[in-house]
Amino acid sequence: ADHYPNRFVVFANINFEGAGAEGWIEETVQQLEQDVKNGARGLKVYKSLGLRNKDFEGKRLAIDDPRLDPIWAKCGELGIPVLIHAADPKSFWDDFDGDNERWLELKTHPRRKRDATNPVPWEQIIQEQHNMFKNHPKTTYINAHMGWFANDLGKLGDLLDDMPNMNVGIGAIIAELGRQPRFAKKFFIKYQDRILFGKDSWKPNEFPTYFRVLESADEYFPYHKKYHAFWAMYGLDLHDDVLKKVYYKNALRIVPGLDNSLFPKD
Repeated sequence: ADHYPNRFVVFANINFEGAGAEGWIEETVQQLEQDVKNGARGLKVYKSLGLRNKDFEGKRLAIDDPRLDPIWAKCGELGIPVLIHAADPKSFWDDFDGDNERWLELKTHPRRKRDATNPVPWEQIIQEQHNMFKNHPKTTYINAHMGWFANDLGKLGDLLDDMPNMNVGIGAIIAELGRQPRFAKKFFIKYQDRILFGKDSWKPNEFPTYFRVLESADEYFPYHKKYHAFWAMYGLDLHDDVLKKVYYKNALRIVPGLDNSLFPKD
């Protein structure tokens, strides 16, 4: 980062533990303002909010807790996006049986499995997130992992229509897109201004799957992980105009401070 400062942007974080204590929200908002002055270009909210974070009384801190409202409002005022990961795939809350398509993943990664109400039902966490989006229409959000609705693009489309301040990232859900190429292609074309390329980790061997699904018309090729996605991938064959928006143009519009000179002008 020291050698290539214009190739990186930093998002601030917040420690939500102890929320609601006297003076906590004032100090937190003040720190966020200082972080932006120091160069932060967004706020990243981890899935611990809604799952593990507790307020000063030791109670679960809901994503839409009104005590957090000044944070989201301040992000809108500062003109920075909120990138939020809420919950996990719904399969992690579902029964651990042969009908759960992530059975092997949960078998090999048992800590990912949750009881149906641990800490609350999946649907409740997702609804809390949507409540937050609706309560702060002047704040721009990036819903990581397509909000875990890549398996139901019809529903996701309804959510995008209902919440114009919500955008979505495609990290960790390319397998869901690659098994429904025709519907996914129509979805990407319709919502091309609301979708951002993203990944959970920078692993060079994983990128070819993403590019092949998005760019090619290839059929029946394997996913790069072996413990989930027991189906073959198909390419969406997206047009360059759509790909450019997904890869960088939407990010240039949503995330302040990106160096436009690093990207093609057309």
